[in-house]
Amino acid sequence: MQTFHQPPRETWPSLVQRPSDAKQELEKPVRRILKQVREKGDKAVRRYTREFDGVSLRKLELTQKEMRHALRSIDPSLRDAIVQAAHHIRSFHEKQLLGPEETETMTGVRCWRRSVGIEKVGLYIPGGSAPLFSTVLMLGIPAMIAGCREIILCTPPQQDGSIHPAILFAAHEVGISRVFKAGGVHAIGAMAYGTETIPAVYKIFGPGNAYVTLAKQLVQQDGLSIDMPAGPSEVCVLADDTASPAFVAADLLSQAEHGPDSQVLLVTTDPTLLQRVLTELAVQLDRLPRKGMAAASLSQSRALVFGDMDEAMDLVNAYAPEHLIICCREAGILAGKVVNAGSVFLGNYSPESVGDYASGTNHTLPTNGYARAYSGVSVDSFVKKITFQELTREGLENISGTVIAMAEAEGLHAHANAVSLRLS
Repeated sequence: MQTFHQPPRETWPSLVQRPSDAKQELEKPVRRILKQVREKGDKAVRRYTREFDGVSLRKLELTQKEMRHALRSIDPSLRDAIVQAAHHIRSFHEKQLLGPEETETMTGVRCWRRSVGIEKVGLYIPGGSAPLFSTVLMLGIPAMIAGCREIILCTPPQQDGSIHPAILFAAHEVGISRVFKAGGVHAIGAMAYGTETIPAVYKIFGPGNAYVTLAKQLVQQDGLSIDMPAGPSEVCVLADDTASPAFVAADLLSQAEHGPDSQVLLVTTDPTLLQRVLTELAVQLDRLPRKGMAAASLSQSRALVFGDMDEAMDLVNAYAPEHLIICCREAGILAGKVVNAGSVFLGNYSPESVGDYASGTNHTLPTNGYARAYSGVSVDSFVKKITFQELTREGLENISGTVIAMAEAEGLHAHANAVSLRLS
């Protein structure tokens, strides 16, 4: 890790920069794939599945027979873990569903707002070296709670043409029955534009690599909604002299192992802790199966030492991390000062891993500084808020003067007439 001691504020913009991506280089091939899927449908999806995943498919949609086989083959201990995690996630997200909000703004004028589930949503679940079955829970559960009528799932097939059993068990646990064998840019295109087999949806959710992320941003330009802009995973650990160096190192590595483009940031007020964490990183890194990816991530990550906690917290908010872990003696007080973060973990015994899997909060979060303006996925992500109003004649009489005066001042006389005509 690159280390900086009490960096002046004018250097902070460069210190909070994420690793650069190759968006411009990727745009041409991504647009080409999306165009082919839009024009040739299933044929293009099969072609790119063969080209990128090395699998030739006759059918894109998972059969019930394949689902039953997967449910029988999953390891019982993993099955139980998924069930428990789903219970926690469901419990947390059910509290987010709100009833109609009604108010009488004046006598005879009644207004209310109602949440309505987005009718058709598509969930993208990465496969590859780490099939993210936990993301099925994180996306599928709030979609079900929101009342989305049609929920489809796309995920790349394995070399034998099957889908990882844990992904399918998680889908079954959530209640998703339509699963398609498609990954990468062609899966995003299929859900955006629809094919003979894969239905078009109104909003796409889910993480992915740089190609998938760019594909989501490009289909958004065509009018489709997406969950949020997202990039490689990241974590920031804010620590003082009460933190455990071993715990801090483990938390940094838990994000670094996602891939070489992930970024971790350590912010501390204790120079001694920094040195002990660097020693622990070397020891723990050597034991990791994904050592190469984690090492590449660490090489472009940073550790910052500040003289006081106020300045350290200012830097954290400037960074706006996807995950923020606060390992400090006054973690609860510092939590109240957080204004930019996706999800926050307080104390030495709250590793980011629990939020990734089973505590109940959602792990689909804004990255790349988007936490300054975006929230993580929740039930709200899967609903629209529709407003309603109903006026009695008395209500219209009461409010008519206000409406007519404002409409005429804007030169919109038909607006004024729509009120006065009813009362004449």
